Amino acid sequence: MREELCSAHLFSRSNKLMPLARGEGVYVWDDEGRRYIDGSSGPVCVVIGHGVREVAEAVARQMSKISFAHSSHFTTDSVIECADKLAKFSPYSLKHVFFASGGSEATETAAKMARQYHLERGENRRYKIISRWQSYHGNTLGALSMSGNIPRRRNYVPMLLDFPHIPPAYCYRCWFKKDRESCDLECAWALEKEIKSTGAEYVSAFIAEPIVGATLGTVPAPEGYFQIIREICDKYGVLFIADEVMTGFGRTGKNFAIEHWGVEPDIIATAKGISSGYIPLGAVIASEKVFTAFKNPFVHGHTYGSHPVACAVGAAVLDYIEKNHLVQRSEELGKYFLDKLQSLKDSESVGDVRGVGLFSGLEFVKDKSSKEPFDAEVRFNQKVLERCFNNGLLVYPGFGSVDGVKGDHIQVAPPLVVSKSQIDEIVQILGKSVIEAEAELK
Repeated sequence: MREELCSAHLFSRSNKLMPLARGEGVYVWDDEGRRYIDGSSGPVCVVIGHGVREVAEAVARQMSKISFAHSSHFTTDSVIECADKLAKFSPYSLKHVFFASGGSEATETAAKMARQYHLERGENRRYKIISRWQSYHGNTLGALSMSGNIPRRRNYVPMLLDFPHIPPAYCYRCWFKKDRESCDLECAWALEKEIKSTGAEYVSAFIAEPIVGATLGTVPAPEGYFQIIREICDKYGVLFIADEVMTGFGRTGKNFAIEHWGVEPDIIATAKGISSGYIPLGAVIASEKVFTAFKNPFVHGHTYGSHPVACAVGAAVLDYIEKNHLVQRSEELGKYFLDKLQSLKDSESVGDVRGVGLFSGLEFVKDKSSKEPFDAEVRFNQKVLERCFNNGLLVYPGFGSVDGVKGDHIQVAPPLVVSKSQIDEIVQILGKSVIEAEAELK
């Protein structure tokens, strides 16, 4: 992997970064002119592909009018247009939009919205958010408190809020030692046990990714899971927040992934695909039930919330998704994509292949029959990442999926404009790269 040391003045999340020069469609080019297939849409955000002219034009139009308006006093046509389009795109009664600047802001906003919802109703003791282990809801301290991503939490545990967590819905490695054919969805009923042990009077909301992304490598909940979650939340007056930061905007073949279960959440937190990575933008979408409970203004906001230029981008992306039928395209091509990826299970290290729409993941194991993971020191996901990179493919790696230390996976989620021939190329390169990574261990 070619890496360049960046400016000594840049305080980055990495000591070495690869300079990218441009992007078009599903491809990006580095500063030496080498082309890569963006097989993961960056960190699963570039839904409409790179270099879309309509987005740049929307930015220029808005900047020629006004580039900033503080949301505590003003709004603009672009903000209203984006909210209207997002409300139309959103399922069920979720039609009330509060804009943020990214995923962590969106999930924290959802948590604060849930808290004020209960305050407005006179239930002043409700503040705790229940989530799941092996989940990821963001990197700010509030979002990280809700997250169950052990490696990301580890350094900051003394600073985090003491929020409860329950086991994940992770059929490949069931925490209850069951298989799907014989289980009673104990992973869902664990929510009721936690609400009771915490005290329902203290629980504000339950937050979950419909399909767990970065921490588990694209793990959908089983059928029936979210139906039970909805039932439990209703029984105890707890709000259900769907974290659709990674799974929204057609990624899974539905507008939002929760629609696969036919369940209406009270709040959706989303980002990434709303602007397709072209600009920082996130949103919280509230149901009618939540919105009508607010008799007072929402006591929350950021300087760049409802940013006019960001919302112009969001509106342009939603237009592009609709005009090019990208949600339907994701559903149709997703079946083809997952079928092709199944061939990789012939490899020695590929223990599981899973996915929905153009959103897939591979979990790697040392032994397929026992599902024994590689030792963390092997860093097998990084070996696959580097081999993919050398072969011209970008994927999104993850680790700690088994217990927070062991467990290797990658996510493969190309832009929704990908073609069948490009899918074939992605799978071919990925298969070659996995074999090369396996050979390193021999």
